[in-house]
Amino acid sequence: MSFLASRFLTPQRLLMASVVVALITITLKTLAWVITDSVGLLSDAMESLVNLAAATFGLVMVTIAARPADEDHPYGHHKAEYFSSGFEGILIIVAALGIMWVATHRLFDPQPIEQVGWGLALSVASSVLNGLLAWVMFGAARQHRSIALEADAKHLVTDVWTSAGVVIGIALVHFTGWLWLDPLVAMAVAANILKEGVHLIWRSSQGLMDEAVEPEIMADIQEALAGFASQEGEAAIIRFDHLSTRKAGQRRFLDVHMHMPAAWSLGRAAAVRASVEQALMSAVPGLRATIQLLPSDVEAHFGDERDLI
Repeated sequence: MSFLASRFLTPQRLLMASVVVALITITLKTLAWVITDSVGLLSDAMESLVNLAAATFGLVMVTIAARPADEDHPYGHHKAEYFSSGFEGILIIVAALGIMWVATHRLFDPQPIEQVGWGLALSVASSVLNGLLAWVMFGAARQHRSIALEADAKHLVTDVWTSAGVVIGIALVHFTGWLWLDPLVAMAVAANILKEGVHLIWRSSQGLMDEAVEPEIMADIQEALAGFASQEGEAAIIRFDHLSTRKAGQRRFLDVHMHMPAAWSLGRAAAVRASVEQALMSAVPGLRATIQLLPSDVEAHFGDERDLI
């Protein structure tokens, strides 16, 4: 994604677009359900309602996450995005259970499907809109490291596969006359989106529990630090230990101890630390590094029982 596109396709703007697309697809899919009386298309329309609620809540959370740090939130508001992802997961699960309920009743009381052609056309049109938006959002989610955008994009992709399954099911019902296929397809759709909902909730819980950064980012951090670690004979001049990381929404945080000769002046030590900070931020854009300076012959102690009080 180009720099200009990344500046224009912000999380807020894309989630606004998601709200608009959700309103359009709800209209199309509800109309498709009304004219066909297909429980499969009803399940598709219900998931689009979830899209609308999730995109609206995601827009609110992304707006909060973009707020600067303040006195009450000195580390910023970045974790607000995890609430968006978790909320969307919960909504997906509720929608899946609702679809299961309706489909079970229709399975024991099959109903004919009317005006199949129009219903399928409307469903396909809404799927194309969702697919295009999801493609754009995935690229923006990687660029902005936004879990809220990623969650919404995954939900839209799930919606596309849902619609594809419904279209295939209704076509089979039309050509075979097997009315029980319609609610069966709806149940399969529900099982699929239920799985996605559980996955989103799990991702959100890990983020709220200060999960470590991704392995590829950790590799970039270690490579940057290795450029400063040096030895003189058998003794290390500069070394790093007690490295810990966490991620919060779009931000990545690092805490590390940097050991250097005790004879160095404070000014020299501070200058080296500044160079390390700059190298880390260049290697991992958006990283916030906290580097504690220690003499080479001093070790920090962790795990003391007093730390647990």
